[in-house]
Amino acid sequence: METLVAKDVRKIYGEIEAVKGVSFSVDKGEIFGLIGPNGAGKTTTLRMICTLLKLTSGSITVCGHDVLKESDEVRKIISYLPEDAGAYKGLTGRSYLRFMAGFFAEGDDLDEMVRKGIEIADLGPRIDSKIDTYSKGMMRRLLIARAIMPSPKIAIMDEVTSGLDVINAFEIREIIRKIAKQGVTVLISSHNMFEVDILCDRIAMINDGRVVLSGTPAELKERYNASDLEEVFVKAVKG
Repeated sequence: METLVAKDVRKIYGEIEAVKGVSFSVDKGEIFGLIGPNGAGKTTTLRMICTLLKLTSGSITVCGHDVLKESDEVRKIISYLPEDAGAYKGLTGRSYLRFMAGFFAEGDDLDEMVRKGIEIADLGPRIDSKIDTYSKGMMRRLLIARAIMPSPKIAIMDEVTSGLDVINAFEIREIIRKIAKQGVTVLISSHNMFEVDILCDRIAMINDGRVVLSGTPAELKERYNASDLEEVFVKAVKG
């Protein structure tokens, strides 16, 4: 079942066409990766899906809801974690999750949402430390917990492990796998082709605002007789 469908999506800023007819679909419970170099159009595409930017043309539906005509409905069922997301550093991790949960629930439902967030973050006793004492990896875990605890149908994450060390990046990928197994559809963007190779069920490679190819990592490597996705990308772009 398709959770997200993008058809011939374009975004024009003045005389600049940043996204040039992108099309792809994402199935329920799938981890789908949009990959490509910086400036390829990945973040712009994500922001149109999240209703933060308006499409110039084309269409995007999320669980059957059109992002232009039914933007309020779309916002109710998605979560978005941008690369540069932050949190209120004067709060503890627990109090931050409780504050954010207050936008979605109250009473026992709020308590349960916070419990879920604490479980996802898995910060142990540090959940009660001030956020300004957190490492970048700890902050990212907290922000993923904030994005997932309201039980969105699709979680959208931009460069989710950017700047993290090997151990933290590994642990973040494990969190993403776990939430996908629980039925949450995950859409990530990344320029880290090793990461999407081991994490994503399917991918779409974007270059210069266009999807140049899509499929499972294994299919694409076989098609291009390549050992990794970086080699696939180079061969696809350079012909």
